[in-house]
Amino acid sequence: MANLNKVMLIGNLTRDPELRVTPKGTAICQFSLAVNRKFRDEAGADREEVTYVDIEAWGKSGENIAKYCTKGRPLFVEGRLRLDQWEDKTTKEKRSRMKVVCDNFQFLGSGRAEGGAPGGAEGGGEQPRYTAPAARPGASRPTAPAAQENLDEDVPF
Repeated sequence: MANLNKVMLIGNLTRDPELRVTPKGTAICQFSLAVNRKFRDEAGADREEVTYVDIEAWGKSGENIAKYCTKGRPLFVEGRLRLDQWEDKTTKEKRSRMKVVCDNFQFLGSGRAEGGAPGGAEGGGEQPRYTAPAARPGASRPTAPAAQENLDEDVPF
């Protein structure tokens, strides 16, 4: 049976990230995102629902998030869900919490205006991708110069 554990979120940091280091020297950055959902209720009124998600980023990604992000900064996070379980030391009750482990991220927004990295796309995150616009029906395709047209014929495979 196939399994999939993938989370993609866009939201704003609810507080400044907290950076810790393990005894072996691995960085762990913990932060929380507020993800908003706008919808119209049954009465036709516009409503907004906010979900707060705890996130953990390890290694260089965590270091970069801690260095360049502050409270309020928009961020795209891609990762996986993880359930943490423990026993409360005082009440001896079993406790659990769902969090997202960040596998990849992308800074959003201008960066400078929000106190973050200039350019908005540094460190650990994926670089923005360009997708060519789809051709419109009936639109003519630009013709290539004759020198470039025969390039594919020289390729041996």
